Amino acid sequence: MTFEIFNPESLGAPRGWNHGLLAPAGGRVLFVAGQIGLDPKAPGAARGFAEQFGAALDHVLAVVRAAGGAPSDLARMTVFVTDLGAYRAARPALGEAWRARFGTHFPAMALVEVRGLVDAGAMVEIEATAVLTPK
Repeated sequence: MTFEIFNPESLGAPRGWNHGLLAPAGGRVLFVAGQIGLDPKAPGAARGFAEQFGAALDHVLAVVRAAGGAPSDLARMTVFVTDLGAYRAARPALGEAWRARFGTHFPAMALVEVRGLVDAGAMVEIEATAVLTPK
């Protein structure tokens, strides 16, 4: 199963995301709730921004894999951060974390800076949509 990517020239070339991604007919849509980068088994053990980003990606992928999917099935992702400056400063490490898990697969993405997240100490939360092959 492959996605059809749409990047209109009028919007500029995206780098590290796609402007639009069309899922093939018959795919099963999986909505992944917001996943944070804190360890649910070790509450209070806060990590740095890049570590939380990587852990949040791992949590998203745990849900996708539990549903029978793979990293390449991720179609859309929204990343919520509490500090845009910290995000920008950590971009090289975030890129490494991304490539280690997804290689060159990039879904349609959005980044949103928020005032705070529900979980104390969380700096990153990621929600996603994946499209899995039909059963």
